[in-house]
Amino acid sequence: MRAVLLSGGIALVLSLIGTPLAIRILVKRGYGQLIRDDGPQGHHSKRGTPTMGGAVIILAALLGYAGAKAITLERPSASAILVLYLMAGLGLVGFVDDFIKIVKQRSLGLRAKAKLAGQSFVGISFAVLALQFKDSRGVTPASTHLSFVTDTALDLTPVVFVIWAYILIAGHSNGVNLTDGLDGLATGASVIVFGAYTFIGVWQHGQSCAYVSSASSACYDVRDPLDLAIVAAAMMGSCFGFLWWNTSPAKIFMGDTGSLALGGALAGLAICTQTELLSALIGGLFLIISLSVIIQVGFFKMTGKRVFRMAPLQHHFELKGWPEVLIVVRFWIIAGLCVILAIGIFYAGWVTGK
Repeated sequence: MRAVLLSGGIALVLSLIGTPLAIRILVKRGYGQLIRDDGPQGHHSKRGTPTMGGAVIILAALLGYAGAKAITLERPSASAILVLYLMAGLGLVGFVDDFIKIVKQRSLGLRAKAKLAGQSFVGISFAVLALQFKDSRGVTPASTHLSFVTDTALDLTPVVFVIWAYILIAGHSNGVNLTDGLDGLATGASVIVFGAYTFIGVWQHGQSCAYVSSASSACYDVRDPLDLAIVAAAMMGSCFGFLWWNTSPAKIFMGDTGSLALGGALAGLAICTQTELLSALIGGLFLIISLSVIIQVGFFKMTGKRVFRMAPLQHHFELKGWPEVLIVVRFWIIAGLCVILAIGIFYAGWVTGK
């Protein structure tokens, strides 16, 4: 438990201190955000704001986790290392994308095929590795069984699991990416989401099948739940620190570097804590915003008409005249309500032993 607090605290401090340093470096090098011409007109005032700030989130989380382990003299677990690998790997893909945008002065970075290839390599390699590294009980970081609040009876088989894991990773990373359109929106929602996974990891540790007899009580057969809570706490702390500088008016943007990394961390935690389907509700705001894009594109292709004034959903409300801060705070409330409902379902699953 001490490591959970240390991880979050170290990441928070490093992010708070590191973000203004990153702002100065990025401003000096002229690494500013480009704004698409087809976006809301009010966003053009944000042109030139430093981007790629997600690198600070990634580094703060990695150092927060490493610092907690060093202080407590505990060895890192396979589950935690794999989730951090997924986060950092997708963050690297996003970093390359952001860097190309800045260097070539265009609003689109990596070509679609190159970006997909990078995401696919990181996601698939994570899924394959997550089925390795058995502990003394023979439990691996991930399970081939489809999971909701814990594993279900449906065994996907290794091949289908890898495909499912990749879909989950792509969905969450792109969901956070689509949400990252207003100052502090994705960062604040991520704080809430990773707070939920900190709780889930701690709870699963207390009710682990390694300590609780499955014959007498409900338990969780998760490989490294407490270490996953340490990772989630590090992510929450780094996002908290970044939010101080990213809230409206933002002094720095996370860019694809941050949004892909955060989505990857969410997917990794979902897979390793056996809450894959529940993660759709935990990250409910990201799902809602993703669905708004799917609905908009699909309806337009079928009818030639639009459901929303603009997609993703937050831009629809911008064009309706809602102030940016109002949209962000109300969307944070939606994210919080989704997490509360998800935690309630998670707890109910433990009570009923399912």
